[in-house]
Amino acid sequence: MGLPRRAGDPAELRKSLKPLLEKRRRARINASLRQLKGLILPLLGRESSHYSKLEKADILEMTVRFLQELPASSCAEAAPAHSDSYGEGYRACLARLARLLPACRVLEPAVSACLLEHLRRRAAGTTPDCGRDGDSCGPPAPSSTPPPAPAPPAPPRGPGLWRPW
Repeated sequence: MGLPRRAGDPAELRKSLKPLLEKRRRARINASLRQLKGLILPLLGRESSHYSKLEKADILEMTVRFLQELPASSCAEAAPAHSDSYGEGYRACLARLARLLPACRVLEPAVSACLLEHLRRRAAGTTPDCGRDGDSCGPPAPSSTPPPAPAPPAPPRGPGLWRPW
């Protein structure tokens, strides 16, 4: 598609660029709606295969409904004290994960239960054991301190730099 190259006709240039810019804008909107659909359907516990032909308005309505159903405490209340905000955020994430993890069916039920129990105990400040003998759900503790970093090479000693020439 050839663009007019006359410097004295900016109105003609705008007229020819407008459809291209509109096409790009619509492509960005559609890409964002596809991403939103991919994010919102699993959160609502619905399979994407059943909702392959959702209208744009449906995707936006589902998103608005989902956001309205979020706990009012996460956005309406004043910010809690800094020291407690981490704990509240952790508990909110844990509650959400407890709802979504079984619905997504990504993990086996036993693994899912162990993970949730581990996270609950971490929130309470106790160490999890998940019912295994001598095995914990968390990462292993380091056995020793890491070896020290090697020392940089000593500078050459002598009257000056050695040069091969």
